[in-house]
Amino acid sequence: MAQAAAHQSHDHDHGHHDPQELKMLGFWIFLVTDVILFSTLFATFVVLRNNTAGGPGGAELFNMTGVIIETFLLLTSSFTSGLAVLAMNKGSMKGLINWLIVTAILGLGFIGFEVYEFVELVHEGANFGTSAFLSAFFTLVGTHGLHVSLGLVWMIGLMFQLKKRGLTPETKGKVSALSLYWHFLDAVWIFLLTVVYLMGVM
Repeated sequence: MAQAAAHQSHDHDHGHHDPQELKMLGFWIFLVTDVILFSTLFATFVVLRNNTAGGPGGAELFNMTGVIIETFLLLTSSFTSGLAVLAMNKGSMKGLINWLIVTAILGLGFIGFEVYEFVELVHEGANFGTSAFLSAFFTLVGTHGLHVSLGLVWMIGLMFQLKKRGLTPETKGKVSALSLYWHFLDAVWIFLLTVVYLMGVM
C-alpha cells in the first residue's frame, strides 16, 4: 500500500511543472519572437537605406556625439543590471534595488537622448514621411526605444514588488528575466549602432 502511494506520488511529481520554469520558457519564446521582429526591421532598413528620395542621408543627418552618449548610457546600464543580479544572488536587497535604480536612471537618459534626436530630425524636416530611408530609420530605432521604455516600466514596477514581497523565487525569476531582456536590448543596439549609424556616416 505504501509502495503504491509512493509510486503515485512519484508519478505526480513527474507530471508537475515548476511555474517559474514555465514562465521562463514563455519569456524565451517572447525573446525569439523579438529576434524575428528586429531581424525583419533590420532587413527592411538595409534594403531602403539608399532610398532617400533626393533628400539627406545618414551622413548629413546623424549627430554621432549624441549617438556615442546613448551607446555609453545603454552599455553602462547593461553592466549595472548585471551588478543587480549579482547583488540578488548574494541576498542583498539593498544592493539589488540600488543597482536597479542606477540602471533605470541610465535607461531614462538613453531614452531622453533618443527623443531629443528624433525631435531635432523632425525640426530639420527629416520626418517619417520624408523618404523610405527615414521611414525605415524611425521604425527600427523607434521600436528599439519603445522596448527600452517598456523595460523601464517593468523595472520600476518590479522594484515596488521587491519592496513589498522581498526576495522570493518568483521575484528572483523576474529580476533574472528582466536582466536577460536588458542585455538583449543592449545587443540589438550594438547591431543598430553598426548598421544604421556607423554605416550611415561612412
